[in-house]
Amino acid sequence: MQEVSQSLHQFDGIEAWTKLGISIGIFLIVLLLRKVFTTYIFKFFLRVAKKRKVEFAANLMLALEQPMRWLMVLLGVILSLYYFPIDIPSDELKSKIYRSFFAFLFFWTMINISSILTILFPKLVSKFGLEVDLIVMPFFTKIIKIIIMALGFSIIAEEWGFNVNGFVAGLGLGGLAFALAAKDTVSNFFGGIVIVTEKPFTIGDWIKTPSVEGTIEDITFRSTKVRTFAQALVTVPNATLSNEPIINWSKMGKRQIAFHLGINFTTPKDKLENVIKRIENMLIEHPEIHPETILVKFDEFSHSGFNLYLYFFSNATDFGGYLSIKEDVNFNIMEILEKEDVQIAIPSQAFILQKDSTADMNEFESMRD
Repeated sequence: MQEVSQSLHQFDGIEAWTKLGISIGIFLIVLLLRKVFTTYIFKFFLRVAKKRKVEFAANLMLALEQPMRWLMVLLGVILSLYYFPIDIPSDELKSKIYRSFFAFLFFWTMINISSILTILFPKLVSKFGLEVDLIVMPFFTKIIKIIIMALGFSIIAEEWGFNVNGFVAGLGLGGLAFALAAKDTVSNFFGGIVIVTEKPFTIGDWIKTPSVEGTIEDITFRSTKVRTFAQALVTVPNATLSNEPIINWSKMGKRQIAFHLGINFTTPKDKLENVIKRIENMLIEHPEIHPETILVKFDEFSHSGFNLYLYFFSNATDFGGYLSIKEDVNFNIMEILEKEDVQIAIPSQAFILQKDSTADMNEFESMRD
């Protein structure tokens, strides 16, 4: 209090008021420069980066924007306090505040930069020809953020005289209680590590499990986000997902097509053989049919005709491409049947209905006569 009284006493006089004016003027000038920088200079460079499609540079500038703004405010405060006529707070306290604020801005910048590594990572992987799953990057980006925050907290705490080692050791006293309380969180975390290391899927894959089916959007420490085909977002705990059987439809190298084709009983044996041979050749020559396994066989006698069994695979695995190939094959089979003058078998129930209806008509005509 005595130091404050002395400072206030020294404030009297023209020189003190001049210093106060200079201090306020410096701070206002820095704020004006900050406004000019963020409104004109920064946005100009940002537009240039976006116009030239330098995606990483544009994202880097966005990551630096907020820390740079507050850095200029801090510089303005430092310069204005240098001329401020009242020495409040003390030099030691000001030094601690400045260093803490600089450390905070530095680690804030590092956290923002770590967020844009997901953009740079695929480019580096493709440039150096590395085989790294894209699902690894979002997961480890979050780990990097936690490490940066922990380092920042430790450095700032040390600056203010807190014993970080004692704090960490103190956590061990309640470690058992913490572990019990966070059992699910820990199991989800290790479930996420299992998913990242075993790589049963990656971002964008279409998966199906007993609990969910859809496209992978993101994986965090606790859960995996899956977008269903109804556009609902399902969050599945990693512990649950890592212990379930996972069907990854996106990893299919080919997609199965199998069905029975009924041929009319009146079809002669030679025509039936020709149909089988022509369908098999059509599938072998089809550019979208996988050549490894193609089966076209006379499978069985049914109540309505001869059943041919077709078993083959399409090269396309996506649902739209799969249906297009299946449609094209069906049209080709129809063309073969027309050229061979072979009829598709009609279910026997239809014959019975037709026969009964014909008998009814004959009976009706005889009654009219």
